[in-house]
Amino acid sequence: MEDIEDLLIGGGGIGAPPGFRLPLNTVGVNPRKNKNKPNLNTTMLSQIPFSPKIPGTQTIYIKTFGCSHNQSDSEYMAGQLSSFGYALTDTPEDADLWLINTCTVKSPSQSAMDTLLAKGKNAKKPLVVAGCVPQGSRNLKELEGVSIVGVQQIDRVVEVVEETLKGHEVRLLNRKTLPALDLPKVRKNKFVEILPINVGCLGACTYCKTKHARGHLGSYSIDSLVGRIRTVIADGVKEIWLSSEDTGAYGRDIGVNLPILLNAIVAELPADASTMLRIGMTNPPFILEHLKEIAEVLRHPCVYSFLHVPVQSGSDNVLSAMNREYTVSEFRTVVDTLSELVPGMQIATDIICGFPGETDEDFAQTVSLIDEYKFPQVHISQFYPRPGTPAARMKKVPSNVVKKRSRELTSVFEAFTPYDGMEGTVERIWINDIATDGIHLVGHTKGYVQVLVAAPESMLGTSAIVKITSVGRWSVFGEVIHQTLDQMVGKTVSDKMLPGEDKCSPCSDPCETCTCSKEPEPCACGPESCGGQKALEESATAQNDILLDDRNRRNLIGWLLRRRKSKVHKKIDNEIALGSMKKQECARGSLSMWSPVDRALIGGVLVSLLTIAALLMHFGYRTISSE
Repeated sequence: MEDIEDLLIGGGGIGAPPGFRLPLNTVGVNPRKNKNKPNLNTTMLSQIPFSPKIPGTQTIYIKTFGCSHNQSDSEYMAGQLSSFGYALTDTPEDADLWLINTCTVKSPSQSAMDTLLAKGKNAKKPLVVAGCVPQGSRNLKELEGVSIVGVQQIDRVVEVVEETLKGHEVRLLNRKTLPALDLPKVRKNKFVEILPINVGCLGACTYCKTKHARGHLGSYSIDSLVGRIRTVIADGVKEIWLSSEDTGAYGRDIGVNLPILLNAIVAELPADASTMLRIGMTNPPFILEHLKEIAEVLRHPCVYSFLHVPVQSGSDNVLSAMNREYTVSEFRTVVDTLSELVPGMQIATDIICGFPGETDEDFAQTVSLIDEYKFPQVHISQFYPRPGTPAARMKKVPSNVVKKRSRELTSVFEAFTPYDGMEGTVERIWINDIATDGIHLVGHTKGYVQVLVAAPESMLGTSAIVKITSVGRWSVFGEVIHQTLDQMVGKTVSDKMLPGEDKCSPCSDPCETCTCSKEPEPCACGPESCGGQKALEESATAQNDILLDDRNRRNLIGWLLRRRKSKVHKKIDNEIALGSMKKQECARGSLSMWSPVDRALIGGVLVSLLTIAALLMHFGYRTISSE
């Protein structure tokens, strides 16, 4: 089967704009050729099942395997199909065509693809396969009789689907330019944007098949990425994931680097931290020279203090055999530096058990590394030889040994209790998903610790202050104290800011006028120091009282008295915390604690009373005069 290539009208050298569906007469569609089979004629075409509906009216089922980059590709393909009228379904039986986006990293993922393809063929469903498997192994037997769209051809998916529904087997694989970032998109989670910043990588790991599919490093320009950031924030996205095969290598092909990109993106994020940034997987070699700059970005209030840094093995011998281009010592430098410079830093890593040539001593070094750092997240996998890679030709460790090592390392990892000490603390979380139990909502702390809260779905896409009530092995449970103030009462953050995120540090004197920079330095103390946690809880109580009062404003005087009572209580608590000198200062400034609304209402009441008094005196004078 030959690849489809654009047949440009008039022989011009310019193709269609990204995302634009070319007219069918400009696309060469070649039926599948096989010397052992007769040519595909009209009679045979009539026997191929396809939907007789008008193109763009059929229903598509999309199944995605693999990484977040693959998920983003699927969302882009879904967006284009949807924009051309196709309906999307999660039920494969209801679909007129199946689109399968594949992953080549591990054998189980490819086996799952094979099973799904066989099921689709048995159900006589037209099939389109995308992703790394067909791009890296286009001649697989399992791909016979199905259409293929390459990883850099996702902006042509509508054409491939249309031709496949007509009964044609088509392939689009070859391209030298990246798909545009401004294509239509249907997100799996409407609050989360997965943004690919580059494709491919600069590495040459001996076990990796992805390089065969995604190719050499190709980075998007900073302008195009910043433009996409602006668009998705305007669309209501609350969490942005930067994704690629190696985030740390970004820009080395176009003369920039990751810190330059991160600073440009952070400058576009809302100042109230209503939209958060998560930096994607980063291999050690390409961030070693930028650790301080990356740490500065990770400290930013709009960036999760979390990074995925794969180590793969705790043995330098194994890392050399993998051609990972760093040592265990360099990996330690990455982890130690980020942990030192970024408060609450959380690091996830990956381990491959049973790589060819791994000895018991090598594995013991891996166990020791994981046990020492007690990473909260470790992705443990067994070695899978991928066809066409150098590691596939190396002498393998016996499969029973590989499984034993995987179980042992898993037991070591599961013995950790990474979230001990969080119970009772107060955290801000960003809530963007529903838990699999259908009861809890899923939020994440600044360090990307997963927090489950029992709250209404209306809180999706918001942030909240929660108190951690219990901790588990994989996540923690929290109780919502209140939502962020700007979302609760319709105020902008500049009008009324969250405790700990106000214009002054949470350690500041509450009775002093604050004069600080637009982006304050993080407070040197934690939430339990200098009254920080107490301030959060007091603020939560005060906000709940305000909401209750707002619903009962019919009695103006009573509302004013309740407001005044709340202020007095807060003043007393502050005086106790600040000491006798601060008591005197706060007492002298007590009038400043009344808000402009309070003052206006009090003034109105006084004017009303004076008016009534004047009228009574007037009528009394007229009565006396008439007598």
